Amino acid sequence: MVKKFLRRVWARYSKLGRKRKKKQKWKRPTGRDNKMREKRKGYPKVVSIGYGKEKKLRGTINGKKPIIVRNVKELEKIGKDEIVIIGNVGKKKKLEIAKKINEMKIEVHNLNIKKFLKKYEKKEENKTIEKTKETKK
Repeated sequence: MVKKFLRRVWARYSKLGRKRKKKQKWKRPTGRDNKMREKRKGYPKVVSIGYGKEKKLRGTINGKKPIIVRNVKELEKIGKDEIVIIGNVGKKKKLEIAKKINEMKIEVHNLNIKKFLKKYEKKEENKTIEKTKETKK
């Protein structure tokens, strides 16, 4: 788990990231009497040398190189020491990619494949049941 460094007063204002993860950006604490800047005991940690990852591990996820996949064709190029990140795709294409990944048994970082497929199998079943009811009427 990577240490998440946050601004000193991030919890006070929504514009600094309260309930908005994307807005939670690091800004160095400045100010004459800022305790965090002085690195006092009991205050949040400040970004400094020594918190970085090893050079070998930088840009990796669990020691594997991340590959962004936007279609089913790109899945064929994935090697052993690579992890998939499903890119900015719609529901239909994401479903196709998820089925293919399930067959190939590839590791995915940003999607729980079993949960995702289970959710849409239930929806498909409900649609078929509704269609059969309509045709009987």
